[in-house]
Amino acid sequence: MLPAPANAPTPEVAPVPSADGVLSAWRANQAATGRGNPASDWAARSFLARWPHSQDWADQSLAARLDLAPSTMSLLMFLMVQGWLRPGWDWLAAKKLSSFWREIEGSRLEADMSRFCDTAVIVGFTEIQAKRAASQSVGRLLIQTGRPLEALTVGDLDELAAACRAREAATGQGWRHYRSALVCAHTVLFHLDIVGKPPEPAQQPDTFEVRLADCHPNLRPAFVAYLERKLGTCRPKTVSSLATRLAHFGRFLAETDPDLVTLAGLHRQRHIEPYLNSVAHADSAKTGKAITLADQDRRVRAVGNMLNEITEWGWDDAPTRKLIFRSDHPRKPRPLPRYVPVDADRRLTAALEVSDYRLAADALLLARAVGLRIGELLDLELDCVHEIGGHGAWLKVPLGKLDTERMVPLDDETVALIDRICTTRSVGKPLPHPRTGRPTQFLFTHHGRRLSQTAVRKELARSARTAGIDHVTPHQLRHTYATALVNAGVSLQALMALLGHVSAEMSLRYAHLFDSTVRAEYERALDLAKGRIGALPTPTGKTRIPIANNGRGTGCGDGDDWRDAPAIKSRLAGGHCLRAPSQGACPYANICEHCPSFRTDTASIAVLAAQRVDTRALADDAEARGWIDEADRHRRLLDRLDALIAQTEAG
Repeated sequence: MLPAPANAPTPEVAPVPSADGVLSAWRANQAATGRGNPASDWAARSFLARWPHSQDWADQSLAARLDLAPSTMSLLMFLMVQGWLRPGWDWLAAKKLSSFWREIEGSRLEADMSRFCDTAVIVGFTEIQAKRAASQSVGRLLIQTGRPLEALTVGDLDELAAACRAREAATGQGWRHYRSALVCAHTVLFHLDIVGKPPEPAQQPDTFEVRLADCHPNLRPAFVAYLERKLGTCRPKTVSSLATRLAHFGRFLAETDPDLVTLAGLHRQRHIEPYLNSVAHADSAKTGKAITLADQDRRVRAVGNMLNEITEWGWDDAPTRKLIFRSDHPRKPRPLPRYVPVDADRRLTAALEVSDYRLAADALLLARAVGLRIGELLDLELDCVHEIGGHGAWLKVPLGKLDTERMVPLDDETVALIDRICTTRSVGKPLPHPRTGRPTQFLFTHHGRRLSQTAVRKELARSARTAGIDHVTPHQLRHTYATALVNAGVSLQALMALLGHVSAEMSLRYAHLFDSTVRAEYERALDLAKGRIGALPTPTGKTRIPIANNGRGTGCGDGDDWRDAPAIKSRLAGGHCLRAPSQGACPYANICEHCPSFRTDTASIAVLAAQRVDTRALADDAEARGWIDEADRHRRLLDRLDALIAQTEAG
């Protein structure tokens, strides 16, 4: 719970006493705190002799105010804490207040500073972060404004920020620490209900005019008007992407036809076809490599949609005929979803479980557990879990990419994960929802603000490096979730509901990954082929792997072990079998050992024991490679061999 304001109002600051009164009060304070020395006493007397009314000193130039002897700082801090001196935003931005916390003890500022720090800790900042932000921002605001904490405004924060920017421009000294302190102060003041809105993101998007500044000057107004019109029906992020793609077209026209007057003057052969050719050979400004076919298609589609729509809207400068056709779009590849392989998925999960950044790591674990898009994940609300009698716990997924809500069933482990997130998140006031603006308690809040996509992506990259995995995106966790469901035999209708797909075509991409019908037909054809032409050659290409007396082969060279081959392997009583990984677990392997009619005697115990040793090794090998079905088959065989050996020894 956030600290409440003090019951008693802050008393009015007494008028500034005379120079002699100030000197006496300062000396009494020095004596009470066990400080003071001849140098500071002389500096105080000199200052008050020159400026009997201390506020007159604040009217001097910044250079003059900064030129005071360091021994004068004790008097200045005393005057500021008492409310008898407002030194100016520029001086406060340029000067360190090293004795601030010592000076405010027992003063009018102490209660406000304590309340600010306590609230900062409650919303997730550490004590050190809270004290640093308090002295670098709020303390300076209280000194310069002379108002209590309850009366501070966003304008006061802006005044100090402006002074910091002016200092940077004049001296080249950055103000990163001040910026962080001001963001913290703004956040805490919002949660204390002192200011009405939380701080805006640090990077505000440029206006369309700025983003299209190097486009064709005659066409820029039409581009800007089109983008502003799209803001009425599309999300800001979508329109921002359109602006990026249209900017490429606008720059191309500026270079190739500077005399073009309006969009109505566009010509298919003179403008559009050369632009299509340039898109086909364009390079990415970020990577320097050729842009993908998907990006090519997006650029062409953005221009085509704009020209078609302004024609439908009846704009005066719209082209008189269609300029971009379906055949102009490059044929896009249809890759399968990029899921994380089983073994890599396990290593990544283990790395996330031990991460120090618990909130972001748990966010990724939740995304993997229920297949959320990153936008849906960060939009989850605090009351997103719903218990339905007789049907367990369900997660309410908010409106996302396709403007659809859905309910996803949760197992006990995922419910426990969400409970852990609730204890890790920072508390505070509801934050404005990015879609509706309504106050919302989000599940993922950090330092009193929403967890950002950047923080989640950085944590995923760090954990992937720890797990020894190449680049992974948050959306691949969704693909991995869907792939696991398909492997488990989930129906297409259920997959659509769980993923929030609005068309079967979207979900069928996952069904194409592991089609059980294709698998069954493959195995039927493979068995038929084996019956007609004999066993297929081993993946190594070796014609024969000799069997040693313990069942190990020497292969084509000494030291080779058939159990190390990159294939699915079976240890048989009289030899072994190697299969390509794509063939999967063989349903006929070890069929005799499991048959009720199988009998053995003491003469075969050595063979069975050797088979057991190899089977244990093969189970571990399959587990490490992510071949779960094969590992389970080996474990069942181990149980059967143990039973056979025990029965034989007992008989």
